[in-house]
Amino acid sequence: MTIRVLPLNLVNQIAAGEVVERPASVIKELVENAIDAGATKIDITIDGGGKTRIVVSDNGCGMASDELPLAVERHATSKLPTNDLFSINFLGFRGEALPSIASIAKLTISSRQKGADIGWKISVNGGEKGQVEPVAQDEGTKIEVRDLFYTTPARLKFLKSDSSEAGQCIDMLQRIAMANPHISFSLFCDGKKKISLSGGQGELFDIRQRRIADVLGKEFIDNSVTIAAENDFCKISGIVSLPTYHKANSLSEFLYVNNRPVRDKLILGAIKGAYQDLMMAGRYPACAIFIQVEPMYVDVNVHPTKAEVRFYDNGAIRGLLVGAIRQALSMGARQSAQDDGLAHLLARSENDADEDINFQQPSVAKPAFMSGVREPTYHMRDVHFQGSFPKHRSAASQNMDIPELQQQYSVRIAEEPSAQTVAEVGELGLAKAQFHNTYIISQTPDSIVIVDQHAAHERITMEKMKQGLSRHEKQPAQLLLLPEVVDLSQSEQAGLMEFADSLRELGLGLENFGSTAVLVREIPALLGEVDVKKLIKDLAAEIAEWGNTFSLTDKLHHICATIACHGSVRAGRSLNIEEMNHLLRDMEKTEHSGQCNHGRPSYIKIKIDDIEKLFERK
Repeated sequence: MTIRVLPLNLVNQIAAGEVVERPASVIKELVENAIDAGATKIDITIDGGGKTRIVVSDNGCGMASDELPLAVERHATSKLPTNDLFSINFLGFRGEALPSIASIAKLTISSRQKGADIGWKISVNGGEKGQVEPVAQDEGTKIEVRDLFYTTPARLKFLKSDSSEAGQCIDMLQRIAMANPHISFSLFCDGKKKISLSGGQGELFDIRQRRIADVLGKEFIDNSVTIAAENDFCKISGIVSLPTYHKANSLSEFLYVNNRPVRDKLILGAIKGAYQDLMMAGRYPACAIFIQVEPMYVDVNVHPTKAEVRFYDNGAIRGLLVGAIRQALSMGARQSAQDDGLAHLLARSENDADEDINFQQPSVAKPAFMSGVREPTYHMRDVHFQGSFPKHRSAASQNMDIPELQQQYSVRIAEEPSAQTVAEVGELGLAKAQFHNTYIISQTPDSIVIVDQHAAHERITMEKMKQGLSRHEKQPAQLLLLPEVVDLSQSEQAGLMEFADSLRELGLGLENFGSTAVLVREIPALLGEVDVKKLIKDLAAEIAEWGNTFSLTDKLHHICATIACHGSVRAGRSLNIEEMNHLLRDMEKTEHSGQCNHGRPSYIKIKIDDIEKLFERK
């Protein structure tokens, strides 16, 4: 078989297969070119999900007539003036985007330099260049791409529906816009405006904050904390969500290296590690993280679409990012994601103004802040307050026995607290009652706080264990009067005994007992009464699943979380006033006490202002 040089059009199509995966790839390349050209306003129009037509217009520096033919040549670029691949200061640098697009679509470039009297145009059809012609054109550049993949119909068949491809284009533009808050962006899809973002002026932090709010929403800003960290060659900044504000996928994780949108495995892994034992499994935080690295310490030329990067010192970057997120979450350690659960209660309905309160009717959906509360044996319909109470009340409401009501709802009005307890009151307030033997009700000067006693104590117990591990201190243990024998499989026994020394530091004393069982002689004193067999079986099952996917520290933290979950104050346990207030004070001193080890909120706070709005006092 004879070796031959491939024709230019085929070479371009091969390159296009790497650079242009779908219409969103075209938008990415063209918008990044516009940003590199110094544009402050970029407008995009797409038809048919981008498969039929894509137009990108900008007000950048523009190109001269003699530069247009070069622009569609492979590896022709203005962005590497020193030929140094370790000093890249632009988003693009390979000179592959335009010729790759031109080889699989019908491309037209119109451009006019600033101060020039006339613009110039060039057309490329399936890789065949036309002549440069004069054209009426505003200052800047306009690029039109038609019939994407018409020269490679097999690629066209792999694209998804128009709406799905349009969604990818919107997501791509939002990711680019997030890193460039000083630029105005607009996107029209089949004649409908989908994105309209105005460029801001002022401090980068302020305009970036506004752009993030525009893209991710105000709710994200209200439930997030800022991060900041730097070392000799790297600076990290951005916003990350509280552990109780999470998503079903990682699409809300916006990551940037030197203002370049990336989906880098190292960064994604660092984020996952930072939220370890703070967020539910299978859930993802929302974040916008910006990493600025000296160009010589990062290689952006490792992926055809530049979606991944390679750092000179992976460990330093990962450690800096994990530390920054952990520190920020610690600053908001006792925050719990805000909830708009009262919003629909504040809604008014003209039709329901005079309806009776009926204790026999089926209940409607509970407010979000009451999720998890067990249903009573009878229900009260959601009532819309209209400024006047119903004129007639049902017999059920007139004959209700108050002591019976209190017992049925498991409400305990606590005894008066001691003077010392009152003196120690912190931001979570003074405990007033226990509801359903599960939730503590406390009062602050401007709010009512509802605390899930199990979730709160679970976090407190785990953090104490982690602190002991970090100081290499053995946790207090209590000997079992009768050692417990727990039967396991051989693999579970081997995996569990691999961590025997670490478990002993946590106060859990284990010994091999035969070929498949373990003998439990002591348990952590923090646990109190606990189902030892269930605890050991759960630990063994988790350890068997880990493999090599977690570091030793992460595994030990997982173990702490499992032990803490089994040993915490259980839902349904009655507490006295001193115990409730002691739990609140411990929460105020514990990192990340705003959520349990699984990422669920441990408390919610309802402002008095919101309650007064509910009753139309405001």
